[in-house]
Amino acid sequence: MKRLEGSAALITGGSRGIGAAVALRLAEEGADVALTYESGAERATEVVEQIKAEGRRGLAIQADSAVPEALTGAVDEAAATFGRLDILVNNAAVFLVGSLEDLGPAEIDRTLAVNVRAPFTAARAAVRHMRQGGRIISIGSNVAERAVLPGVALYSMSKTALAGMTKGLARELGPRGVTVNLVHPGPTDTETNPADGPNAEAIAGFTAVGRYARPAEIAATVAHLASADGAYITGASIHVDGGFTA
Repeated sequence: MKRLEGSAALITGGSRGIGAAVALRLAEEGADVALTYESGAERATEVVEQIKAEGRRGLAIQADSAVPEALTGAVDEAAATFGRLDILVNNAAVFLVGSLEDLGPAEIDRTLAVNVRAPFTAARAAVRHMRQGGRIISIGSNVAERAVLPGVALYSMSKTALAGMTKGLARELGPRGVTVNLVHPGPTDTETNPADGPNAEAIAGFTAVGRYARPAEIAATVAHLASADGAYITGASIHVDGGFTA
């Protein structure tokens, strides 16, 4: 029997990159998987078709994570479609970088809305549907602890906030049988940060293993935390970063 057989998951921002890899890995492990996307319906549909090819139910929901009502609606729709919700993966994020002088109120508000408020909002909506054994997993970043390049202060701040949320919710939800954890990926080969990008060689050099991660390597840790094998892990920040923060 697969580790997540009979469970249902929602991945925010699951149409590409790490989110898509997580959606597919959870489907391979036996979960029905819903995903949200802000734009790019075609990409989202492709991921859903791959989920269905694993013999699982898939669902794509258009929702801007910066809009609380849209995000809450997506959580409720996923739970209603599958008849349950066991796993929430807060993956959707914006990566707005620049100097202190160049990042104004609009950039600050957008970053905090998507990267901080949305994970809390989604968790708040999800726990209404979760039973004993529920899982909330957020995707952070290696720069939450080690910002090696200038221009990432706003993004780093937003990802650092997830550590506090994770610890607080782990204490609050532990008695209800729901675990809450945070995964900090290192540099990962995605469209927004390709392993052959202009600064990739320097960034890879900051890791102990000298390379970027594959999205599937991040997804593997998420799948472990989502399964019964991760039942005694909660309130943790786990670095899957090739030694970037070593």
